[in-house]
Amino acid sequence: MPPPKHGTRIKKDDEADEDDITIEEPLLDPNDPMRAFLPTSFGKQTGARDVSVEFEKTKRGGGTEEKNKGKGKVFEKQAKGKERKGDEDEEEEEDDTDDDESEDEEDEFPISHEIVLKSHTKSITSISLDPSGTRLITASHDYTVKFFDFPSMSPDTLNPFRSIEPSESHHIHSAIFSDDGQSILVVPAATQAKVLSRDGETLVEFVKGDMYLRDMHHTKGHISEITAGCWHPTDVNRLVTAGTDSTLRIWDVNNKRTHKDVIVYKSKTAKGGRSRMCCVAWAPGEGGAKSMLGTVAMDGAMLIYPGDGPFTRPSMEVKDAHTRESWTSSLAFSPDSRLIVTKGGDQTIKLWDVRKLKLPMNTREFASPPQPESNIIFSPNSSSLLTGDASGNLHILSPATLRSEKVIPITPNHPLVTVNWHPKINQILTGSSTGAVNVLYSPEKSSKGAKLVVTRAPKKRHIDDDPTFSTDLTSGGLSEDTILLPNALLGRPKGGISAQLGGKKKSPMAPELPAPTPWGKSNPDQEHVKKAYALSSMRDEDPREALLKYAEVASKDPIFTAAWSKTQPKTIYANVSEDEEEEPSSLHASKRQKR
Repeated sequence: MPPPKHGTRIKKDDEADEDDITIEEPLLDPNDPMRAFLPTSFGKQTGARDVSVEFEKTKRGGGTEEKNKGKGKVFEKQAKGKERKGDEDEEEEEDDTDDDESEDEEDEFPISHEIVLKSHTKSITSISLDPSGTRLITASHDYTVKFFDFPSMSPDTLNPFRSIEPSESHHIHSAIFSDDGQSILVVPAATQAKVLSRDGETLVEFVKGDMYLRDMHHTKGHISEITAGCWHPTDVNRLVTAGTDSTLRIWDVNNKRTHKDVIVYKSKTAKGGRSRMCCVAWAPGEGGAKSMLGTVAMDGAMLIYPGDGPFTRPSMEVKDAHTRESWTSSLAFSPDSRLIVTKGGDQTIKLWDVRKLKLPMNTREFASPPQPESNIIFSPNSSSLLTGDASGNLHILSPATLRSEKVIPITPNHPLVTVNWHPKINQILTGSSTGAVNVLYSPEKSSKGAKLVVTRAPKKRHIDDDPTFSTDLTSGGLSEDTILLPNALLGRPKGGISAQLGGKKKSPMAPELPAPTPWGKSNPDQEHVKKAYALSSMRDEDPREALLKYAEVASKDPIFTAAWSKTQPKTIYANVSEDEEEEPSSLHASKRQKR
């Protein structure tokens, strides 16, 4: 039976003739381009997206390259001949086992997929998330702190919703959320730390100390640059800052006038007994463990103080924990407060046991980035350590041996500075010297965060959001009915509206130009000033002469003293002879001769 032609009626055998259904097809060729504009179905269309396709777009390519390394050798041997089939089968089985192991490692660590947030222009120094994992803040050497909100981002809008400069012309060492997620501690390369709200508003700016006082116990704040800071693990109103003035200062957020406690470190090897404090960390003290406050000085000493005081002397001290005059960039406590890991400027990573602190448990040589904010952290379950190297690789280390269990290339040839692993959303965030934040996640193991951003549909944009369709007022694109107010364009950036919306951004280091005057760069005409401004000629007149020219008029017709002109007595001067006038001069001459 030949197929029915377009527009014919098709009869079904199981139905009667009077109930035949007519299927009308468009009289178009199947390859006609017009078919793309015809509807495929009727009714409301759902905006469901294929999530697996979106996850595949963000899948990391490094994992597939590592999987195919061994297989390439097998394929080369197969191309040469079939003489060693048995050996090749064995190698293929080994490669399959390697693939299974690599897949298990990827399942254990959320590193299979990633998104990149590019916002800073210089190296990123710290990454912090609030306890819920919805808000992200980053600090950088470009003097700014940027705020990201995962629920409001989409795959095509990976931009911060706010950018602030907490300390003008000072780069930021760190910006850290408090345990309740309502406050942010900002540590700039200046003498005063700040506490911001979660929206970026300044709540507290701590006082600066008196640099002319020798005893650091008597100063109310730091007298030189602060280098690090952290929150108390349980009290959201307490924090600690470390400075280059050889002190640790504990602050109360409710009292910004002076510190609550001060720890003055007196070095036995540094000049003047002072040594710069490199880093600081506060142990959580969970599970019945004691709270501890740890720091490392520039002279290589590691100091451990009781977390709740007294702070008069350290409870534990290691004099040569790292090489003297080397910058120890990071110190971290394990969640159970039993282990301490330090990352020094002497290119070593050392693991310490609090119960036996004299010697390190393990030591490993490591190529640390040159940035002084390079950190090392424990995983949420303390089963591994995470840090970045100078080549842009993320190392996942074993605490028992300090060997790299996994090496993940993030930013090749660019140092990886900071790392953060959020336990609730189970995602790893890294910051590099390129100014980009790489968010590593797993579709199966992670929740919210970057996973939420990838699954969200792109935002709809209006045609007015495109700067290419905007009108440039300064280029003459004005209608006849346009009304221009005086000074309406004063202070407007150059380039018109298109430059303001989508043009080149102004450099944060560029100075602000003064607003142009009505005369531009030329001086106003003198005659125009005299006519336009009343009493403008008085600027070039001597004020004494201007008053004396009214003296004769005031004496003839006094306005204010006319009522007393008839009642005032006449002035009578004493008559002095010539002899009386000469006597005082002779007396002065005789006194001079006596002297």
